[in-house]
Amino acid sequence: MSKPTQDTIADRISRTLAERIIRGALGPGERLRQDHVAEEFGTSHVPVREAFRRLEAQGLAISEPRRGVRVASFDLAEVREVAEMRAALEVLALTHAAPHLAPAILDEAEEATREGDAAQDVRAWEAANRRFHRLILTPCSMPRLLAAIDDLHSVSARFLFSAWRSGWEKRTDHDHRAILTALRDGHVSDAIAILDRHVRWIGQRPVRTPTGTTRDTFAIVG
Repeated sequence: MSKPTQDTIADRISRTLAERIIRGALGPGERLRQDHVAEEFGTSHVPVREAFRRLEAQGLAISEPRRGVRVASFDLAEVREVAEMRAALEVLALTHAAPHLAPAILDEAEEATREGDAAQDVRAWEAANRRFHRLILTPCSMPRLLAAIDDLHSVSARFLFSAWRSGWEKRTDHDHRAILTALRDGHVSDAIAILDRHVRWIGQRPVRTPTGTTRDTFAIVG
């Protein structure tokens, strides 16, 4: 009878820590201490270790000999990898979704684009951007594919929040509008080509570290 409870606790811990890592509350290289986490959640070390394994499987944490579990760092190569994976999977999803994209869905996607253009901060923009992509891809009706894409969007959000913690400027997403225009006109191949290019675009931004130095960060801005 104890295993479902342990699994539920491990799931809650992994979700909470993943959200903290994604939004930048836990930074790259920061140590995740079993005893501190167990105390916070009022549990033993068993579900905490399981939660850590889940974070490692998501690429959000890494276990190092004699150093314990730490928040995973990322570099330009990893950002490029995620961009390539997103492009491949989202193109596949849109290919299957396009025949089922009713005008009402495209209208919702257009509204999501307007919300993104009006976003006052990076979190509001990311939520609107993710909503746009979900709306045009969900009609593919391929749940495993959509789950994989959603995981990649979470990783993309981590890159984005790390690069744009402050100083967000409003932007007009011309690619989203071009995708919608192509889909409304029945030009699916054009929409797919725009989406492929859109997801691969990587932005670069210098950020100040806690030590006062400056480093370049990279993010998928699409």
